[in-house]
Amino acid sequence: MAMRSATLAKQLLLSVPAIRGERLARSGKVVVSSAVNWRSYSSQQIIPPPAKYGGRHTVTMIPGDGIGPELMLHVKEVFRHACVPVDFEEVSVNSSARNEEDIWNAITAIRRNRVALKGNIETNHNLPPTHKSWNNVLRTRLDLYANVIHCQSVPGVPTRHKDIDILIIRENTEGEYSSLEHESVSGVVESLKIITRVKSLRIAEYAFKLAREKGRKKITAVHKANIMKLGDGLFLQCCKDVAAGYPDIAFESMIIDNTSMQLVSRPQQFDVMVMPNLYGNIVNNVCAGLVGGPGLVPGANYGTDYAVFETATRNTGKSIANKNIANPTATLLASCMMLDHLKLHEHASSIRRAVLTAMTEHRMQTPDIGGQGTTSEVVQSICQQI
Repeated sequence: MAMRSATLAKQLLLSVPAIRGERLARSGKVVVSSAVNWRSYSSQQIIPPPAKYGGRHTVTMIPGDGIGPELMLHVKEVFRHACVPVDFEEVSVNSSARNEEDIWNAITAIRRNRVALKGNIETNHNLPPTHKSWNNVLRTRLDLYANVIHCQSVPGVPTRHKDIDILIIRENTEGEYSSLEHESVSGVVESLKIITRVKSLRIAEYAFKLAREKGRKKITAVHKANIMKLGDGLFLQCCKDVAAGYPDIAFESMIIDNTSMQLVSRPQQFDVMVMPNLYGNIVNNVCAGLVGGPGLVPGANYGTDYAVFETATRNTGKSIANKNIANPTATLLASCMMLDHLKLHEHASSIRRAVLTAMTEHRMQTPDIGGQGTTSEVVQSICQQI
């Protein structure tokens, strides 16, 4: 057991780059310390520009599984109609492959181009425990620490609640997604949840900066510190520390179970939400359902150097693949977020207006939101608007 504990401690230290090499032996335990000045953490980084050649941007495209490949074809079609100065470098990732060659090719392409648009890559839970989620590998290797989605009520889409406008910011690289599991004895599995001060301060600072930039008035930190007093307690304290530097933005905290109830009963009370990894995954899906479903909400993953854009809920839609009924809205809006990131704001606005006009004024909607249109018909209508 002592050898296993030592091995586990070593794994833990190697898994958290921000704290690697900062261990102290005290009373036989590994103690992690951090002397990083979190306020200057991102400001000290030199951010290379996205790839651009001859006035055109080059963007990595990862089609993914399920409905991903067909929706990426429609993105290309819409971009052609809108004369968007973007060329795609397409990299396919085989979700069932045991080796990491495909995902490393994708990571290399993103490091070269700095920006990517991706479909979700399936993670099959029936594969051996040693098989990693390629989505998770992508986020951790590129340090895409902030997942951001904007859940907003869409006119013309029937939902139980109206006037929803929530910005959700999720820590994207640690927490329960640290991939540190082992079976200590037969039938007993330990799965580690990693929370670090550096990364908690970083995501809190990102959330408050974004809230101020967007003119938001309140941030809610979501946690379970009443039970996980050290892990979630650290995350909550970091949010409080950062909130003290933003007196113009109201701050509150809410336990995750109460948050779930409040979301489905009165979601209008939320403005900006910040939370650890797993809670963010769950809340993202709940909020997407509140505004009409996974086909409507785009998402983005931001790091210091790279940005990857995708749908908010990260499901593959395998059951409707190749049936020409998938809703292209979320993927197209994610591509608009990408264009804004590339400072192609006019193109982003043009496509965004066309998507919303086709859906609301021309009632060209797919079955998931009560319409009768096919994916191709919806995209045709969008291109006509452009």
